[in-house]
Amino acid sequence: MALETKLAEDIRSAAKQAGLEVTSAEAASGFNGIPTAKFHLALAGDPAKTETLELSEDFDATNPKFAAELSRYLRENAKRLRNPRPDCYVTLGGLPISFRSWQWPFHLSTSGADTYIVHGDAFLEDGHTAADAQLRAKVSASMTVTFADIVPAAEQPFAEAFIYNAVRKIMDQGQIELVKSGNRQPVPVTTRYYSSKQGKFVFNDTTHEQRQDYLAAKVFWLSGVLGGGRPVWLLDPRDAQYLNTTVEELKNNMDAIAKDGLIHLQQDTEFAVGTDALMGLRLSYEEELAEALAFTKPTFNEDMRGGHTNM
Repeated sequence: MALETKLAEDIRSAAKQAGLEVTSAEAASGFNGIPTAKFHLALAGDPAKTETLELSEDFDATNPKFAAELSRYLRENAKRLRNPRPDCYVTLGGLPISFRSWQWPFHLSTSGADTYIVHGDAFLEDGHTAADAQLRAKVSASMTVTFADIVPAAEQPFAEAFIYNAVRKIMDQGQIELVKSGNRQPVPVTTRYYSSKQGKFVFNDTTHEQRQDYLAAKVFWLSGVLGGGRPVWLLDPRDAQYLNTTVEELKNNMDAIAKDGLIHLQQDTEFAVGTDALMGLRLSYEEELAEALAFTKPTFNEDMRGGHTNM
């Protein structure tokens, strides 16, 4: 049923200003039956490119505390929707992944713990595995009620970026396993990911070379392998947060790999496709993926498993 509420009207207006249109809106429910409003957004004039925005039904989109951040979120997503696979990201370790089926907004833990929880899935996207055989991680991301004070609201537009980056960070550390099935795996978002002194999230300290390698891998996987050679956005603020850098520095990194002949910049200079030189590195990227995937698998002390201990 079409949703006709003040929130729906406000989201339609904000989306239009960002270059998006609401193709449908309906009343829904989040985890534990929390009443929500679900919006399907598309690029204006391109209804094939869509994403879902789900908010608590009583969320006030015009509250000055939220309006500017919501507007920024929608503008960024309008650019992200121009990617061939807007749901896909790359990790520093070399894993191309997609985020799907996230149940926004956060909900209080049902176990009695003093935490907010959000559930979702991360799928490995290697470009040749059938959908029913894809490896994935079922994720339960959490933040304490105290830590939640840092976030304007426990809603999708204000948390999606740092939750996705926390999942990528945990994958880089080999603490999430990608499997065909399994239980939810925890991703705690703690103060170690936030600098109160700088007032921002911090996930990875990276060098100029690491960022160049990251952007090249992003173009290889998201444009060359998964995107049919279509342009991918390289100045994504989510990547800047993940790499602990700025969008301006990402542009310098992007220009550097363009000069190296690995990518070809589009006219607006924020989007790029891979050159033949980049796509010729397929074997190297596939080996990197295999190593990163192996790193996520649990390892065992063989001596202890054989009963040889000092106890």
